[in-house]
Amino acid sequence: MKKAAGFFKNWRMCIPFLFLYLEIVFHLYMRLDMAYAPVFLLLAGAAGMFCAGILFFLPELPAKIVGAVITAAASLLFVIECISRDILQQYFQIFSAVETAAGNKLTDYASTVVQSVRENAGGVFLLFVLPLIIYAVWVKVAGSKGGRQNEKIQEDCAQNKEEQQNRTKEGKQRRKEAVVNGLLSLATAVLVHGAALAVIFFAPWQGDFTPEMLYCTDTNTDDQVEQLGVIAMLRLDVRNQIFGVPEGSHAQIDEEAAAAVTGEEQEIEAEEEKEIVYPYNEMDIDFDALKASASSSGSAWLSEYFASLIPTRQNEYTGMFEGYNVIFITAEGFSGYMINPELTPTLYKLSHEGVVFNNFYSTLHFTSTSGGEFQNLTGLYPKAGFPVSMSETGKQGTYLPFTLANQLNRLGYTSIGYHFNQNMYGRELSHPNLGYEWRQFTECASPLTAETNEYGNAYWPQSDDYMISQTFDEYKDLQPFNIYYLTISGHLPYSFDGSQMSQRNRELVEALPYSEKTKAYIAANLELEKGLTRLVDDLEEAGIADKTLIVMAPDHIPYSDLDVLEELAGRSFNAESLENLDEKTADVDVYRNTCILWSASMDEPVTVDKPCSQVDILPTVSNLLGLQYDSRMMAGTDVLSSADPIVIFFSNSWLTEKGMYNRYTGTFEPAEGVVMSEEEKNAYVENIKYIVSSRLSLGQLIIENDYYRQALE
Repeated sequence: MKKAAGFFKNWRMCIPFLFLYLEIVFHLYMRLDMAYAPVFLLLAGAAGMFCAGILFFLPELPAKIVGAVITAAASLLFVIECISRDILQQYFQIFSAVETAAGNKLTDYASTVVQSVRENAGGVFLLFVLPLIIYAVWVKVAGSKGGRQNEKIQEDCAQNKEEQQNRTKEGKQRRKEAVVNGLLSLATAVLVHGAALAVIFFAPWQGDFTPEMLYCTDTNTDDQVEQLGVIAMLRLDVRNQIFGVPEGSHAQIDEEAAAAVTGEEQEIEAEEEKEIVYPYNEMDIDFDALKASASSSGSAWLSEYFASLIPTRQNEYTGMFEGYNVIFITAEGFSGYMINPELTPTLYKLSHEGVVFNNFYSTLHFTSTSGGEFQNLTGLYPKAGFPVSMSETGKQGTYLPFTLANQLNRLGYTSIGYHFNQNMYGRELSHPNLGYEWRQFTECASPLTAETNEYGNAYWPQSDDYMISQTFDEYKDLQPFNIYYLTISGHLPYSFDGSQMSQRNRELVEALPYSEKTKAYIAANLELEKGLTRLVDDLEEAGIADKTLIVMAPDHIPYSDLDVLEELAGRSFNAESLENLDEKTADVDVYRNTCILWSASMDEPVTVDKPCSQVDILPTVSNLLGLQYDSRMMAGTDVLSSADPIVIFFSNSWLTEKGMYNRYTGTFEPAEGVVMSEEEKNAYVENIKYIVSSRLSLGQLIIENDYYRQALE
């Protein structure tokens, strides 16, 4: 008993205590669900006991140094996760993200990081400063007696042989006790971890995401942090990096569920009334043969899943813009709530006189701008974790036959992409793989030249208007052309000091009845308005406006600035924090946005009332251009067909024409006018939940298995 008491009083036991402290404080500070405390505390305690066990095998002074390093590193990681969640609205697998972070110089976020650290000064103190103080005090108090004894032993000279023998004996005894304590600590770690696994795998957890599921995946880090804890999430990331992700069975193919969302029965009814039966948007692919010859479970599942789907049909809009030039714009941090007929007349015109999307959502998915681009350009969802999906397609040379550039290049189009910024997210590889001759400031064959001030310093951010003015003449005579613009003017931070584009347009917004931050946001985006105005004028002057299709979609909303969105929308989105977008509490209308699909050749607008989102753009545009593609092999849906798109949110909540499912409460709220029995509602929810889970997996599995190459080359 005395030895056990000494073991727990040893200063090394500070490490398990600090791990528990960090998890508890982090969960409370970030307002995470404490219902999972039995899981994340057991996992943190096991990790802490393991680290303490290692320290017992080290000499006293090195052990204290290593203990200080462990404390500082763990505390720093918790602070990093706090800042990442604040700025990027998601937690990060730090070890998997190292390569991405190294490739992205992060200068775009430097001032934002500093601001976030200031705003979270209390969290930084609790998660970094205080743990270091606790460690220093604990080690000093708990180790003072032993330290004084050791110093005395070292200072005393051996007076005789007997004293020297006693000293050697005492040293051996201390080493033996340290080894025993180390083994005891490691054994305790194993036992506590076993208890954690028992709670994870055998407790009756409820909900769409459970600790058992999250323990066996390398995605959904936000849920991993909440349920398993930061330490476990990072440890699992290391495990997955070394040993790979545990291979679990893919969802069982539910043919009824897979077909349900296509609305095929409604399509047939509608077409029988018109006496027109449109052909399917599909390709001749033998999915059964692909499944039989699959080299992985992922490829086999994809083949079985695609085979179970009914393709969407072509429709009266098929080929409406066949042969047209295409200009596709991904708009940085854009929200349609800022569109105003007086202040932004071109944005208003293009969004109200083309295809009008009344219920378009730009849902936030992993990796911010890169994740938004991935949805816009591939019609798939990015992996909810590392590696970054878009970057990985470039590194692996993944075959992507359905991107607009790759589809149109086969028809003789000239495809060029522009981004007035340095290389980020590995676009020097990914965007040429998408089919574009890629141009940016660095790491490309034809670097762009930044706009500079009178002193030769580049503006930050750059001007979207300047980007269009510098590039239009390069492609206007290369018809048919397919141009991609990734804008930058609307990049955070939104302040007249932090954004030179905001400063440039300050006079235009001074009289607006908004806060300085909201006015700065609008001012920055006026560069996009000016650029679009210039683009439409240039197209008309060149005589090709009526043979050019303009498509524009956001990469994401200004997700760290919900106060801006609330001001612009004139309503509350019920967010607990205006700096952190938490889908548990926020109204999903925070994601409601504007998608532009316009040509001067359109005599009247086409209205789309269906809820839809970014992944639906590629299949919709592909159908409008009369391209050959397989509608089963994307996560999105042609919104002009009679099929029903699904708007999928990062949390796995979802929205359809029939209603809204809240993943956190597990409840489904039918849309106005939709009547369902409880049995019908339950069946519908289970079907769509299966579809949602499957669609979110497609992008990851297609990239990992280079599946399009297997199916189409």
